[in-house]
Amino acid sequence: MHPTYTYIKQSLAGIYSDSEASALAKWILTDVFCLSTIDLYAGKDMNFSTKECAKLEDILSRLKRYEPLQYILGKTTFCGLSFEVAPGVLIPRPETEELVDWIVSDYADESEVRILDVGTGSGCIPVALAKRLTNSRVTSWDVSSEALTIAERNKRLNGAEITLAQVDILSTTLPEIYTDILVSNPPYITEKERSDMERNVLDWEPELALFVPDNDPLLFYRRIAEVGCNILSPKGVLYYEINRAYGRETVELLQQMGYKSVELRKDQYGNDRMIKASRP
Repeated sequence: MHPTYTYIKQSLAGIYSDSEASALAKWILTDVFCLSTIDLYAGKDMNFSTKECAKLEDILSRLKRYEPLQYILGKTTFCGLSFEVAPGVLIPRPETEELVDWIVSDYADESEVRILDVGTGSGCIPVALAKRLTNSRVTSWDVSSEALTIAERNKRLNGAEITLAQVDILSTTLPEIYTDILVSNPPYITEKERSDMERNVLDWEPELALFVPDNDPLLFYRRIAEVGCNILSPKGVLYYEINRAYGRETVELLQQMGYKSVELRKDQYGNDRMIKASRP
């Protein structure tokens, strides 16, 4: 193994688990310093310049403060696409890719489909859907101007045709829109779950996009479903990413509101994570 790989792991020992430190070491050396996987495992000699050494030490210093590597690098990948990320938006996660895959598999053969995404963030969901469903018309709302600025850059970076707008879904006055798909990965972590969260999430990712009150964990699901009753087309479908602890409750909420064919799916880790429902 490359000696710098060992150095990175030793530097992060006691802060990250061995598996996390290994993954970070490989990521840094292949992504930042362009070492091939073969060279990495073969321990190929590589002379780091003074500038490169300083860059590595800066990355390690920031990792020791639990700053996510995606924020340090300013980028990540989602559904095979590149996205800029910063502390103003959540870091896209593999579970959300599964939600996008579900929608794409359901609508791959449609000639035209209108999509509204609520909670733009980095733009990962609307951009990925626009790129993969080429006959779609995608609109995305977010209350955060900072998130919309980052999403606009990601829209241009990936050459995606999407419409972005600053909208508070909890507002009583919303823009007029008619859509076939309503999708959202809204805030769903309760305040009581803070103590179980990793510092690289809690200390760095935006609270606005993470938390809901303990006394109303389904706040956003209820509101978005209410809106869906009015803006979804007759055969319109609602898709959610959900808090794994509230799968049954979210299903019951939608059924009580008249939604049909409510389907709960688990993610790749075996957790309740996604819901699909047809409009009332």
